[in-house]
Amino acid sequence: MYPVIAKVPPAVKALKGKKRVEALSLFARESAMASGRKSKLFMDIFDKDALGVPLPFKSVYWSISHKPGFVAGVVSIKKIGIDLEKIKDVSDLLFKKIVSPKERAHFNTQEKSLVFFRVFTAKEAVLKKTTHGIKGLSKATIKKVVDDKNLVVQYLGKKYWVENFYFDGYLASVTKDKTVDVFWTIR
Repeated sequence: MYPVIAKVPPAVKALKGKKRVEALSLFARESAMASGRKSKLFMDIFDKDALGVPLPFKSVYWSISHKPGFVAGVVSIKKIGIDLEKIKDVSDLLFKKIVSPKERAHFNTQEKSLVFFRVFTAKEAVLKKTTHGIKGLSKATIKKVVDDKNLVVQYLGKKYWVENFYFDGYLASVTKDKTVDVFWTIR
């Protein structure tokens, strides 16, 4: 699997409001196209349904994420989810809302903001894969932390493997099969 992360160009960063969101979304789709080229799963149509769920194109699934500094995209022959966040301080209240004490115990001594974004991006990637979106966040739980980059999220009775990737103060997470190698690219 070949997720692609791209640094947002200054011209897109300079945009405001809805225009910036639209430009970031288009730029993230370019990352998904690049992921498709790397994995030989070529896509050029990125439609969504009425609820905003990405529709597969010729049996190829896709997922994107965008922030003001970076975007990410990935394609797969199976449903897929990717999320991207800048690692920053979070309030205790927000931390407790997203990370339960039982989940926190899986991470031993890792720093609070890193734990928060590992958990949040992993859950969000799973919710994108399942097409349930953020409304399912409270039903997703971390079941196992395998190592510094792999963990298992349980959602509605099913377990999903997720790989974390750290770069330039950001953290990205992508869903995967347990045995799949993930080859991250930053452009």
